[in-house]
Amino acid sequence: MMMTRHEGEKRPEQDILYHAIPEQDLYAALASTAQGLTSQQVLAQRERYGANDISHLRKRPAILQFLDHLKNPLVIILLLAAGVSLVVGDVVDAAIIFIIVLASVTLDFFQEYKAGNAAELLKQKILTKTTVFRDGIPVELPVTELVPGDLVSLAAGDIVPADARVIVSKDCYVNQSALTGEAFPVPKSAGLADGKKPLTEAANYLFLGTSVVSGTATAMITKTGASTEFGKIAKSLVERPPETEFERGLKQFSYLMSKFVFFLVIIVFFINALYRHGILESLLFSVALAVGMTPELLPMILSLNLSKGALAMSGKGAIVKHPESIQNFGSMDILCTDKTGTLTENQIDLVRHLDVQGNDSENVLLYSYINSSFHTGLKSPLDEAVVRFRHIDIDDYTKIDEIPFDFIRRRVSVITSRTSGMILVSKGAPEEILRVCSSVEIGGAVEPLTDSRREQINALYYAQSSEGFRTLAVCYRSVNPGQARFSIDDEKEMVLVGLITFIDPPKESARESIQMLARSGIELKILTGDNELVTRKTCELIGLEVKGVLTGAEIEVMDEQTLSRVVGNVTIFSRMTPVQKNRVMRALKHNGHVVGFMGDGINDAPSIREADVGISVENAVDIAKESADIILLKNDLRILNDGVLEGRKTFGNTMKYILMGTSSNFGNMFSVALASVFLRFLPMLPVQILLNNLLYDLSEAAIPTDNVDESYTRTPKKWDMEFIRKFVFVFGPISSVFDVITFILLLVVFSADAAFFQTAWFVESICTQTLVIFLIRTRVFPFYRSRPSRLLLASTILVVFVACILPFTILGSLFGFVHLPASFFVVLVGLIAGYLVIVELVKRWFYRRYSGFSEQRLAKPVAP
Repeated sequence: MMMTRHEGEKRPEQDILYHAIPEQDLYAALASTAQGLTSQQVLAQRERYGANDISHLRKRPAILQFLDHLKNPLVIILLLAAGVSLVVGDVVDAAIIFIIVLASVTLDFFQEYKAGNAAELLKQKILTKTTVFRDGIPVELPVTELVPGDLVSLAAGDIVPADARVIVSKDCYVNQSALTGEAFPVPKSAGLADGKKPLTEAANYLFLGTSVVSGTATAMITKTGASTEFGKIAKSLVERPPETEFERGLKQFSYLMSKFVFFLVIIVFFINALYRHGILESLLFSVALAVGMTPELLPMILSLNLSKGALAMSGKGAIVKHPESIQNFGSMDILCTDKTGTLTENQIDLVRHLDVQGNDSENVLLYSYINSSFHTGLKSPLDEAVVRFRHIDIDDYTKIDEIPFDFIRRRVSVITSRTSGMILVSKGAPEEILRVCSSVEIGGAVEPLTDSRREQINALYYAQSSEGFRTLAVCYRSVNPGQARFSIDDEKEMVLVGLITFIDPPKESARESIQMLARSGIELKILTGDNELVTRKTCELIGLEVKGVLTGAEIEVMDEQTLSRVVGNVTIFSRMTPVQKNRVMRALKHNGHVVGFMGDGINDAPSIREADVGISVENAVDIAKESADIILLKNDLRILNDGVLEGRKTFGNTMKYILMGTSSNFGNMFSVALASVFLRFLPMLPVQILLNNLLYDLSEAAIPTDNVDESYTRTPKKWDMEFIRKFVFVFGPISSVFDVITFILLLVVFSADAAFFQTAWFVESICTQTLVIFLIRTRVFPFYRSRPSRLLLASTILVVFVACILPFTILGSLFGFVHLPASFFVVLVGLIAGYLVIVELVKRWFYRRYSGFSEQRLAKPVAP
C-alpha cells in the first residue's frame, strides 16, 4: 500500500508552526520534555542544529586563512613570474622569489593569526549567559550552547537568547523594537496562538535579540542561530556597525597609494620592456617595485596594534568586544553618560516620605512599599532603597496585575487586592504622576487637585531637587474588583499621596575622573532621566562646570538643525527619553565630534548602539552589554580614561607606519623607478627589491610595540588626510634628493658597474629607510629624548646589520651582491648622518608650522 507524504514523513522543520501547536506536540517536535533536555540529548541536538550564534562566522582552518594571503594580486603576479623563470631555466631566481614571497606571506599570516586569537580570548571573558535546565537542573551557560528543545528561564533585563515558545509566564513584557519597531513593551503569556496571523503578533512566542522588560517566563527554545527570525533578516546587525572614520580613512589612503603605484609601475614596465630590458625581467622588476611601494603591511600593522591595544586595555579593566572601535576610542572628544553610578556611588538611600504638605507620612511609605515590592520589572536602586528602608507587613495584599515601566510614561503601576477592595498604585517621575492625578490626599481626606495645590506640590518637588535629592511621586486609585486585565489606559483619575526622596552621594573619585578627562581633551555631557535641579547639584558637588541645561521637553519641539546649533553649549540634558538621547548624539556627531556613550540599563541600549563608541559595565543588563563595544569591569571613569589613552597610542603607532610608508620607503622605491629609466642597467634587481622589502617589513613589524609620547596622547586624534599629504610633499623629496646624491657618488666617485651599484644602493636604502623611523616616530626634538621600545630598536639594528654583512656572505652572492670596499662604508655613514640631520631639522620646522607649537619640551616616555 502506498503511503502519502503526510503519512510517511515528518513535516519539515521550517514548516512547523511552533506557536500554534499544543505543548505536547511541541515537545515531540523538538525531541524534548517539560523538564528540558538531558546532556546526551543536547549533544545530538547540537550535532543537528549547530551553535546558537549569528554574530560570529565559523572559524576557518588556519591553512585556509594562510592561503587567503596568497590572493593578493601582486603576490599572484610574482608567483607566476617565478614560474616562468623556472620554465626558462632560471632556477636560482625562481627559488629566491618563491622563498621571499613565502617568508613575507608567513610573517603577515602569523601576526594577524596571533592578533585574531588574542581578540577571541578577550571575547570569551564577556560571553552572555542564560539560565537553562539541563538534566532537570537550572545552570548558567553561554547562550551559544543552547539548542532547540532547551528550557530556559528569563527575567527582567535578560536578552532572549533564541526564538522560543513561552511555557509559563508571570507579568512578562518584552521589548520587540529590535525586530518589529514597536516602541512599547508587549505582553507575553503561555497558550496557543493563531497560526494564520503573523508570527510577530504571537503572544506566546519570543524572539532572539529582544529583551525582557518586566516579569518572568520559562520558555522552550525552538530555533537557534541563523534559523531564528532575527537571524534570517539581520545577520549584519549583530556584526560591528559601519566601519569607523579611521578605517574609512585607511581605505582611502590605501586606494590612492595603490592607484599611484599602479600607474607608475605600468609606465616603468613599458619603458624598460620596450627600450632597455627583456619583458620577463621588466615584469619582475615592475612587480617587485609595486610590492616595495605598496603599504601591504598596513593590515597586519593595524591588526597588531588593535590586538595589543585590546590586551593592554583588558589589563586595566576594560574588555574590548570590537577591537576596531579602539581607534574611535582614542578619537573620542565627547563622552555622554548618565550620572547614576558614573558620577555617583549608586548606593541610594530613601531619605524622606512626604505628604503633599511636606510632612513625613506613613501612608506615602506604605504605597511606595507596595509598588516596589510587587512589580516584577528590573528592580532599580530606588526600589531597593524603598524595600530596604523599613520592613512593612503587606501579607494581606495580593498582587493581581502590573503595568510595567517604560520611558515614555516614566512610571510603573501594580494592582493589588485585599478585603477592603482593589487598588492601582503608581510610582514614577513627579511630572508624569501629576498628569494622571485629579485628586490629592490631605490628612486622610481626598480633595480635588486644584491649580494652587499643583503649584504647592511642584514647589515642594523643586525644593527637594535643588538640595540634590532624587524625587518620585506616589498615587493610587480604587478599581473595579471584577476587572482582570489592566493597561496604561487605567492610569487616570488617580489620587496623589505624596513624594519620596532619595540621596545618591557623589563618588569620591568623580572629581579626579572629570579632571583627568578634561586634561585628555574629553568633554563630559550628562544625559539623564533625572530633573535638572538634582543633576546640577551633583555637578556642583563634583566640580563639573555646567555650561547650559536642556530638558527633554525642550528638545522635543526642536528640529535637527536647531538642536545641532545648541548641543555644543549644553552640559546637562535632563528628563531624557532614549529617543531624545539618540537625537542629541546624532547632533553632536553632525557637528564633527566623535561621541562615546556610557550606560548600563535597558534604556541605554539604543544610545550605546548610536554612539561612535558604546561603553557599558560588567554588572549591566544583558542588552546593554550586547550593544557595547567596550565593557568596563568597574564603573569608574578613571578606567575609561586609561582606555582612551590606549586608543590614542594605537592610533599613534598606526600613523607611524603610514608616515614611514609615505616618506622614506616610498621615496626610495620612487627613486629606483626613475633611475631604471635613465640607467643602462637596473638600479636594483627584482629579487633584491623583494629582499629589501622583506627586511623593511621585518623591522617595521615591531612598530605596534613602540612607546608613544605622553604629549601625543593628550588630545583626541582624528584621521587627517591633509596632514599626511603635507608630510609626503615635505619628507618624500628629502629621501629622493639623497637618493640622487647616492647615485652620483656611486657613478662618479666609485665608477660603479651594475653589480657594485645594485649592492651599494641596496645597503644604503635599507639603512636610511629603517633608521629614519627613530625620527619619524616622535615629534620630539631632538628625537633621542623620546625612547623607542626595545623590540623596535633591536629589530631595526638587526636589519641594518644583516643588510651590511649580506654582500660578504654566500647567500649574498645568490642575490647578485658583490663585496663592497671599506671606503664605501665611510661614505655610507656620512650619507646616513646627513640624511637624518636634515630630516630632523625639517621635522622641527614642519611641526612648528603645521601643529602650531613645538613639542620639544613636552616629551615624556610612556610605557607601551
